[in-house]
Amino acid sequence: MALFSQKKTTTKKEKKAVSTGGADVARDLSFVLRSPRITEKAMKMNERNIYSFEVARSASKFDVREAVKTFYGVTPVRINIVNKSPRQFKSRSKGRVMTQHGMKKAYVYLKKGDSISLI
Repeated sequence: MALFSQKKTTTKKEKKAVSTGGADVARDLSFVLRSPRITEKAMKMNERNIYSFEVARSASKFDVREAVKTFYGVTPVRINIVNKSPRQFKSRSKGRVMTQHGMKKAYVYLKKGDSISLI
């Protein structure tokens, strides 16, 4: 019972806030957006202010948001990211195992009135 009856002493440690001096750190975002996806589905989605891009595997939603702000000058409302894994299938014509490449897609939702020129 002696273990539970001991009083613990607490010490308060103050955390110091680290400031960056107010300067934003410049990041290289040119690797994030690889290319816009120009498909039939993507063109229908463009009418509703939803744009799709093929992005780097290591890209996050925050990276995509900053890249769209930088390169296209619009602020996204929402971003969805889809990972398409590679798959193997047997070709009907060649009769051998082939590989379909995987990718990472980002769907960028813009507010009404904003648009991106992909052409």
